[in-house]
Amino acid sequence: MANIAALSLGLVFGLGLILSGMTNPANVQAFLDVAGLWNPSLGLVMAAAIGVAIIPFRRAIRRGRNWQGEKLWQPERTAVDAPLLLGSALFGIGWGLSGFCPGPALVGLGAGYLPAVAFTIAMVFGMEIHNWMRAAQQRRLTIKKRHG
Repeated sequence: MANIAALSLGLVFGLGLILSGMTNPANVQAFLDVAGLWNPSLGLVMAAAIGVAIIPFRRAIRRGRNWQGEKLWQPERTAVDAPLLLGSALFGIGWGLSGFCPGPALVGLGAGYLPAVAFTIAMVFGMEIHNWMRAAQQRRLTIKKRHG
């Protein structure tokens, strides 16, 4: 049942991205072009999404459970540190250059849109580099503790 709910919500999310025009990289890039032909549509889509989600999200946080009754995951680390800043900067640069973030890229991938396919391949490659670097860091810490 959880998989059906996730699939349904993913389809609604994708449909919302399509209807709002956020699968078109030009709209995203126009939003980021504040010194040129600025297009506020992405900001309006974000504001609407926040407005729809804020009450259920607050309820879930208070309950500590999601709407299906499962424990709500919350990040353990909340500090703003160098890896967070670097990752945010890389995300922003990639988003600005390509006009894609993961959601719209997956919609474009499903539609066979070649730039979205290229972005998704690069995104997966970046995630694998991150996983490799994190595993190497953990190995170094383990060795350091043993010999430390």
